[in-house]
Amino acid sequence: MGLFPFCHANCPFQSSRAAFSIPQVTLLSFSVDSEFTFVDYIKGGTQLNFTVAIDFTASNGNPLQPTSLHYMSPYQLSAYAMALKAVGEIIQDYDSDKLFPAYGFGAKLPPEGRISHQFPLNNNDEDPNCAGIEGVLESYFQSLRTVQLYGPTYFAPVINQVARAAAKISDGSQYYVLLIITDGVISDMTQTKEAIVSASSLPMSIIIVGVGPAMFEAMEELDGDDVRVSSRGRYAERDIVQFVPFRDYVDRSGNHVLSMARLAKDVLAEIPEQLLSYMRTRDIQPRPPPPPNPSPTPAPEQP
Repeated sequence: MGLFPFCHANCPFQSSRAAFSIPQVTLLSFSVDSEFTFVDYIKGGTQLNFTVAIDFTASNGNPLQPTSLHYMSPYQLSAYAMALKAVGEIIQDYDSDKLFPAYGFGAKLPPEGRISHQFPLNNNDEDPNCAGIEGVLESYFQSLRTVQLYGPTYFAPVINQVARAAAKISDGSQYYVLLIITDGVISDMTQTKEAIVSASSLPMSIIIVGVGPAMFEAMEELDGDDVRVSSRGRYAERDIVQFVPFRDYVDRSGNHVLSMARLAKDVLAEIPEQLLSYMRTRDIQPRPPPPPNPSPTPAPEQP
């Protein structure tokens, strides 16, 4: 029986297998696209530059009162301090010098009572860096004792401050992360959206941690997960904002260590993909990891 039993004897399709030619495909060229990971860039030397901005507006309450979100209890950290410690202690491992610029906003500063939307927590305008997260916490507590909580709440100045630094680096060697801790009452929404849209083309991410009982609708809008942030007809090039409400991570048993661990896990979850999205859009590949340091040659024994 032939290959096509339904054909008659003289059917043109009735022939041997050898009569059929096998199609040939000629490969003219090919390319291999590498999928790099966050770890590849870190191993290649990319540094995360961490900046902190803390809300010192009056809506947080008097720091001397237990009802304040800034209350300095001798027995436990405030929500602000826990959020700062939780995120900072993890992200500082990706920063080689462990020096963090730290700012406050919305306070009256001594001695003349000038309102500032971007003052260094260490009171050093020339060098706002604090040594490690413990240094940031120490400067934060000191500022609570010296400044007057006031207002309004402006995010744009500190976002633009970090953006100016990020704009100077475009080779993938550094990536900037701004942590804003706030009670969610924002007074410059339009300017903040404009700042975020402009910063979305830079090597930069923004983490917003909301503390207190507010509903945080404005913070959810800035997050841009559902609708990309836009300003004056321009849309953000990338999603660079991650917002989380601190209250969602408070352990009901009062275990603050567990609360901070949960917060840090979710807060930092989007940073690797945000960094990768910047590197991909700029076609920046990770640098090769530096060679391991050779073992030192042992000194010859002395006679």
